[in-house]
Amino acid sequence: MVLSRQRAEELFKKVLKYSTADETEAMMGSTFYSLTRFANNFIHQNVSEDGAYLSVRAVAGQRTARASTNKFDEATIRQVCEAALSLAKLQPPDPDLLPLPGPQTFRSIERHYEETAALTPQARAETVKAAIARAEKDHLTAAGIFSSGVTAQAIFNSRGLKSFHEETLSEFSVTMLDESSSGWAKRTSPNWNELEPEVLADRAATKALASREPREVPAGKYTVILEPAAVLDLLGFLFFDFGGLAVHEKRSCLTDRVGQKIFGENITVRDDVFHPLQSGAAFDGEGIPRRRVKLVEKGVVKNLVYARQTARLMKTQPTGHGFPLPNEYGEAPMNIVMDGGRKSAEEMIRSTERGILVTRLWYIREVDPYKKILTGMTRDGTFWIEGGELRHGVRNFRFNQSMIEMLNQVEMMGPPQRTSGEESFDMVVPAMKVRDFNFSSLTKF
Repeated sequence: MVLSRQRAEELFKKVLKYSTADETEAMMGSTFYSLTRFANNFIHQNVSEDGAYLSVRAVAGQRTARASTNKFDEATIRQVCEAALSLAKLQPPDPDLLPLPGPQTFRSIERHYEETAALTPQARAETVKAAIARAEKDHLTAAGIFSSGVTAQAIFNSRGLKSFHEETLSEFSVTMLDESSSGWAKRTSPNWNELEPEVLADRAATKALASREPREVPAGKYTVILEPAAVLDLLGFLFFDFGGLAVHEKRSCLTDRVGQKIFGENITVRDDVFHPLQSGAAFDGEGIPRRRVKLVEKGVVKNLVYARQTARLMKTQPTGHGFPLPNEYGEAPMNIVMDGGRKSAEEMIRSTERGILVTRLWYIREVDPYKKILTGMTRDGTFWIEGGELRHGVRNFRFNQSMIEMLNQVEMMGPPQRTSGEESFDMVVPAMKVRDFNFSSLTKF
């Protein structure tokens, strides 16, 4: 059963009944999640999960700790309250620990769709059946998932804070396999009617067919067209550097660079949980209202994001981007929206004399955290462009590329779109045409 606001308030009353800490915070949540998995053109798994949690944070002087449970009977609630306080008393004092926040005002966000919450295994199976039929039409093998569900989360505390959010979620991901090639497509949304699974299946199949018998192209620097999923999985390694604590502790590539122009003139990025293509709650891990924050404007690093504790440390205001305490990370922007352009992928291809089209990336690792050099590989649809046309599939590359350099070499962008990858959290980002992208070596497939 999905946690309701009324149920959350009832649970918190029990927490307050048993907690003897100086201050008490309770995080509660539930997830009802179903997944249909398919491979080799057959559905082979259909599972459903119905779970809930209660996490109590106790404050004793300048010490704090957390204990959690997935049982809501009174004896367990009492035990978890006692455990949180016992653990807190064992911690070293934190001189920067702040009192819990009081009541807050939140902007309403409606992200619950009843059709998504009520989606049945039969409906998911019929959708998967259509994707498999598309694969079989061209003798391809389909694999992927179709999932849907509803989540709820709440943060209450003994100073009067009450925050609650409920939303639905859905995801369709499909990979089409041929003997020598593959194609991939994926989309997520709170509203499953926006997934367009048949469109995704056709896109994945088209990429698999077009990249058959991939040819070898030498490694080197090429003009590259990165589809939105590839852009997302690269940028996911950059935006944790926009946390105030990361800059304060000098573990961010933005250390001593805030206020400087380090990206291209055409790069503008904000964190905006209220954007219609975004998802998530209007409050952070401490129950503080999230603000829209302009992170980059015309290449200039304009702002960072701050949890309450970091904001006091750096003599500024919290932005509502903190993670649940205690944690060692501080904060990060998790609702990235990047400005784009008006060029379609087809227009980018037509404007390219020689280059590479990349569908997505994987196995990405950070090589240099200050220059923001990443390495990883292309997969599931890598193509050679010549004379403004896609000519053929190419063997996949390994890349070594600085994100700071890359964002100074963006020549064209498409319209921003809600994008999902495999290496990072969902964002609203465009496709990009980038010059001199560094492919360091070839792979064998």
